[in-house]
Amino acid sequence: IYFFNGDPGLLINGNFETAPRKVNKTLIVGRHSLPGWTLRGHVEYVSGGPQPGGMFFAVPHGVHALRLGGRASASQNVSVRPGALYALTFAATRTCAQDEALRVAVAPSLSPPADVAVRTLYSADTADTWAWGFRASSAAAQVTFSNPGVQEDASCGPLLDAVAIKELPTPYPTKDNLIKNEGFEIGPQVFKNSTVGVLLPPKQKDATSPLPGWIIESLKAVRFIDAAHFSVPAGQYAVELVAGRESAIAQVIRTVANRAYNLSFVVGDAKNGCHGSMLVEAFAGNVTQKVPFESVGNGGFKPASFRFVAAGVRTRVTFYSSYYHTKVSDGVSLCGPVLDQVKVQPLKA
Repeated sequence: IYFFNGDPGLLINGNFETAPRKVNKTLIVGRHSLPGWTLRGHVEYVSGGPQPGGMFFAVPHGVHALRLGGRASASQNVSVRPGALYALTFAATRTCAQDEALRVAVAPSLSPPADVAVRTLYSADTADTWAWGFRASSAAAQVTFSNPGVQEDASCGPLLDAVAIKELPTPYPTKDNLIKNEGFEIGPQVFKNSTVGVLLPPKQKDATSPLPGWIIESLKAVRFIDAAHFSVPAGQYAVELVAGRESAIAQVIRTVANRAYNLSFVVGDAKNGCHGSMLVEAFAGNVTQKVPFESVGNGGFKPASFRFVAAGVRTRVTFYSSYYHTKVSDGVSLCGPVLDQVKVQPLKA
């Protein structure tokens, strides 16, 4: 069993910079040739930059990456704490086809495998960084990344660039705030040299979300951003709603039927070249609030709040961006308004 490092959380040879013992051109020869990893199928050891045939491989975390051919996989055993929640952070991008995916699985665990659609490039000029959450069910677990597709060209398939793991504490509501993880300060590992944030995949349930307490209930991802590379209204982290109405984040809170509450939050821009008229829609109970924000890309933000009455003992609080935005610099990379400091307080009768 390999044990992962505490900081920055990389798995053993998690950035693939320790070369395999045997390669045939780029094809790795031998299941245990790559230190720290067990391989199956057609796995290539590639370098970033221009490639023969006109392709360009984005490898932002170091020099080398793995390319997983059809049905190929790379696995590593890690030491975990039974019952604890973990987030895997990994950089991945497509190489050939439009329909490539990367399957993430941990066994044994309480979380089913998930396919991340790396065909959807959120950043135009680099690999996207993703996070996926799982809950451990034993003291040892096998982390596996695989290509679930069968490409005609065995050398096609997603690139896997770096892998890190982080144990996530369980957030709790307080008497002053019914929202868990209200400032998004509990979240996945962010690579120190990454300037693109971490994408949280769609359809993430709160029990295993890489952003504890929050549900990514949309068709597209939400971006987790850090203060080192983005403008964050408060603390070290926030979320960016990058895909319009397809990029929604929600939390179900405990309430008392017919009681009034106040929902407050902050919206802004990430200072990442995302300009234009932004509009964040917030839902709580039977109330909808639309909060406009005019972004000039300088990292401003403003507070918003509204009153709602709970209909029952559970109330869903949801946020999404009304509009789609892309960066001015390339017109392609998805971006959007920032959300932070979400708070729900009961009002006195």
